[in-house]
Amino acid sequence: MKSRKRIVLAYSGGLDTSIILKWLQENYNAEVICYTADIGQEINRKKIISNAKKFGVKNIIIKDLKDIFIKDYVFPMIRGHAVYEGVYLLGTSIARPLIAKDQIRIAKKYKAYAVSHGATGKGNDQIRFELGYHYFGPKIKIIAPWRIWKFKSRTDLINYAKKNGIPVPKDKKGAPPFSIDDNLFHTSTEGKVLENPKNFAPEFIYQRTISPEKAPDKPTFLSINFRSGDPIEVNKKKLPPAKLLEKLNQLAGKNGIGRVDLVENRFLGIKSRGIYETPGGTLLIHAHRAIETVTLDKETMHKKENIMSRYAELIYNGYWYSKERFKLQKIVDLKKNKVNGTVKLKLYKGNITIVSRQTKSSAYSQKKVSFEENKTFNKSNVEKFINFHKKKLRS
Repeated sequence: MKSRKRIVLAYSGGLDTSIILKWLQENYNAEVICYTADIGQEINRKKIISNAKKFGVKNIIIKDLKDIFIKDYVFPMIRGHAVYEGVYLLGTSIARPLIAKDQIRIAKKYKAYAVSHGATGKGNDQIRFELGYHYFGPKIKIIAPWRIWKFKSRTDLINYAKKNGIPVPKDKKGAPPFSIDDNLFHTSTEGKVLENPKNFAPEFIYQRTISPEKAPDKPTFLSINFRSGDPIEVNKKKLPPAKLLEKLNQLAGKNGIGRVDLVENRFLGIKSRGIYETPGGTLLIHAHRAIETVTLDKETMHKKENIMSRYAELIYNGYWYSKERFKLQKIVDLKKNKVNGTVKLKLYKGNITIVSRQTKSSAYSQKKVSFEENKTFNKSNVEKFINFHKKKLRS
C-alpha cells in the first residue's frame, strides 16, 4: 500500500493553528505532522498533544530550542544593536528564521512534501517563514492557508472552529483574544482596540511587565558581565543563555522596563500598531552599548552604527539568511573579542541608568581624557588637525 504524502505544520495548539490543522486534513490528501518549536513562549505540552490527537495526528513534535534561540539568534542581534524604526527590538522577527530552519529539518526527516504555517496574509511572518523555508528546503512545497482559503473574516474562522469542536479562548474581558506572539525574548500584542492608534492600550494586555507607576519605590541594582560581546553572568552568577535572559526578564519586568507602543511600517507596506514587551532584551542592549563604549575604538563603533538601521531592517523583513545579513554580521563581530567587562545598571520605575562600566580594555584612557595636566596627549597637534579640516569644508 502506498504511503500518504506528509505536511509539516508549525503548530502552537491554539485557535488559529488548530483551525489550519483541520483545514489541511479536509483539503489535502496528506498526513499532517504537528511541529512546535519551544523558544520560551507560554507552552502547554499536554494541550498541544491532546488538541492534535483529537484530529488523529500521530506525529507531534515539540523541540526545545530556547538556548539555541538566545545564543545563535538573539545574542548576535544584540551585538548588532538591531532596533527597527528606533524602538522595536525585533522579538517576533528574530524567532521566525529558527522555527523555519528546524521545521524544514523535520520535513526532510519525515520526507514531507510540504510545510505549512499560520501567518496571516497581511503580516510579515509569512515572508519570514517562507524565506527561511526556501533557504533550507527550496524544493519543499509551501502551503499558506491564510492566502488561499475562503474564510473572509475572524467570525468565519470562529464559526468554523465551533463547527469542528475547536475551543475558542477568551481574553480577560471575556471576548475573543488579541493576536499575541511570545517567546523568551518578547511578547507582542496586536488587534482589537489597538487597531485604532488613538486608543490607549489597556493595562490588562501587558503580560510580562508591570506599569512603572506600580513598580517598587526602591531601585534595583544589577550587573551584567560580557565576554566576547555576549552576556555570561548576571550579578556575578554564570548562567546559560536562556536562564540568563529569564533572570533579566524577571528583574526588568518587575521594574516596569521594556514596554513599547509602536505604529510600524510592515514590509508589505501596511502600517500596523503593536504593543511590545522586551524587558530583558532592553537591559541587554543598553548594557552592551555601554560596555562597547569602553572596549571598542571609534572607527569600529561608528562602522557598526552606520549599518545598524540596515541590519535591523534585514531582520525585520525576513532576510536573516541573506548574503547581505551575513556580510553585516561580520562587521558587527569584527572586534567582538575585545568586548569584555561588566556593566552595572540601576532600574527604577521604567528607567535604566548606567551606574558603572568596568573592563581591562585599554581602549579608554583615563589619563588622556583627564582635566589634570599630563603628557599622554599632545595638544599642540590640535591646531594642525583643525586647519586640515578647514580645507575640507570647501573641497
